[in-house]
Amino acid sequence: MCGIAGIFDLHGERSINRILLAHMNERQHHRGPDETGLHLEPGLGLAHKRLSIIDLAAGQQPLFNEDGSVVVVFNGEIYNFQQLVPELTARGHVFRTHCDTEVIVHAWEEWGEACVERLRGMFAFALWDRNRRTLFLARDRFGVKPLFYALLPDGQFLFGSELKVLTAHPRLPRVLDPLAVEEYFAYGYIPEPRTIYRDAFKLPPGHTLTLRRGEPLPGPRQYWDIPFRPVGRLSLADAQQELVHRLREAVGIRLMAEVPLGAFLSGGVDSSAVVAMMASLSPEPVNTCSIAFRDPAFDEASFAQQVAQRYGTRHHVETVDTDDFSLIDTLAALYDEPFADSSALPTYRVCELAKRHVTVALSGDGGDESFAGYRRYRWHLYEERLRSLMPAGLRQPLFGLLSRFYPKLDWAPKVLRAKSTFEALARDTVAGYFHGVSVLGDPLRNRLFSTRFKRELQGYQAVEVLRRHDARAPQDDPVSRVQYLDMKTYLVGDINTKVDRASMAHALEVREPLLDHVFMEWVSGLPRSLKLHGRQGKYVFKKAMEPYLPHEVLYRPKMGFAVPLARWFRGPLKERVREAVLGERLGDTGWFDMAFLCEMVDEHMSGRRDHSAALWSVLMFEAFLRLKEAGVDAFERDGRLATASAGGR
Repeated sequence: MCGIAGIFDLHGERSINRILLAHMNERQHHRGPDETGLHLEPGLGLAHKRLSIIDLAAGQQPLFNEDGSVVVVFNGEIYNFQQLVPELTARGHVFRTHCDTEVIVHAWEEWGEACVERLRGMFAFALWDRNRRTLFLARDRFGVKPLFYALLPDGQFLFGSELKVLTAHPRLPRVLDPLAVEEYFAYGYIPEPRTIYRDAFKLPPGHTLTLRRGEPLPGPRQYWDIPFRPVGRLSLADAQQELVHRLREAVGIRLMAEVPLGAFLSGGVDSSAVVAMMASLSPEPVNTCSIAFRDPAFDEASFAQQVAQRYGTRHHVETVDTDDFSLIDTLAALYDEPFADSSALPTYRVCELAKRHVTVALSGDGGDESFAGYRRYRWHLYEERLRSLMPAGLRQPLFGLLSRFYPKLDWAPKVLRAKSTFEALARDTVAGYFHGVSVLGDPLRNRLFSTRFKRELQGYQAVEVLRRHDARAPQDDPVSRVQYLDMKTYLVGDINTKVDRASMAHALEVREPLLDHVFMEWVSGLPRSLKLHGRQGKYVFKKAMEPYLPHEVLYRPKMGFAVPLARWFRGPLKERVREAVLGERLGDTGWFDMAFLCEMVDEHMSGRRDHSAALWSVLMFEAFLRLKEAGVDAFERDGRLATASAGGR
């Protein structure tokens, strides 16, 4: 795994400042501490940080074709490169290495922009073709690997694996985007294609970007989408057998490495299934890594231990104190923009543990989205059935009235917490689902933001992110539709972002077999009854794994990778919350209603309401602002603010 960076002059061939390019690249040193590579020519600079995984001796980047006219910098793994090599060799291409990077160069020469359709893996890369005067950028289908870009006012195009690569350039405007702030407080992350900065963007998953010198910057082009194409009639027994075969194949192609390899093992269904398949394919005991918590309410270590014992893995466990909140500032710096998934804390710790034993780890990410494992899918289906029984003209005012008068009972059992359900039923399908997944729903955000900030939004609402994707959803089935929405938003913006930054902070590569696009294409086409069967999510997946995993691992209640925020904010973090949420930094923005923030803190501290998720979002936003204010860049401090034309090769 690696980090990439670059500067491209879209208008001409002005010299690229080598010192600046190296500085941008060094900001992501953690992504590739093994080697550094730079290539500069008129109007172009490419940079690379390498974490060596395959062909340790000859896989250096930037990597060129035979005559040096095509060059690539690449972050990721191409799992089918060994199948592509003989096909490309037969067409006359000459390979000088045994690494997957070289396949990209020759695939581009052979198939042009369609080369990405032949690649199976996780990737973000930038390729320069001197003869065609073309810079080609691509990101994998599920956005496992990140890719950021920006166009400066003077026509220089920047790109990098992390946002900090772009902000290292002194000419990038650091103006915050109000629409991104609205989206952040709704989702807890900033969905593609926005970033927190108005002039920087994320290349969406399954998209490419083709730049040609002398032409305007085009928009990204989509080359793949999740098909949800029905697989046809399939019995439960046949589906189980096919699933195991396909999962074993997806795991098997990810065991290729010349460095120590292992797996995360949380004790949940997804990671346990991956470990079971690994054990059946590996001649040596599998290395597994788990985090244990002292608080039994959050601890799954005993279930992980059962799977480890069953397969004789080399099992590594580290116990983490549930008051492990020392990473708040570390996380704010790691993600470069506000990020409010509190499970980033234990994710960081399990990556830290894994790196002590392996360089590559397989994970179980993607199982809930593909097999309808989240409880919210079941609740959404119930709500959709109720919506279908009543016309909108009657349903919306009726449930709107009920939601206004029904008390908010955070402390009560879920069956009595009907206020949120009434609020969702008063909305249409997309808005109702948005209400269920929002960290701060519309009413809370309406109170959180100041009148001034609402004017800056000009009526924009974060639900438009889901509406944009829903318009392209390939299925009318209510569960498939919200699975699609999660795959386009939550999976990419939250799950994959969290794992990428946490793992790369420790120079650890993580591979996700359940996000293999060939596997996911098949799974997406399974009928809903094989995914959500009555109250049971992941139905066919769990049935298929019954011969491989203990019953209590498969059918116990889902726990998640949670931390006790509510207790923290009423205890050890009480003063920090008050200082951050009610301090001058947020007030000085003019974007927040400080009286409401004070009310929210008081309600939470007194125990009257649970505002832990909202307060965590505000806390992480304040931490981002604090680091942004303090972040006088080293390049600026050193006085080397030379323009891009003042450098040289």
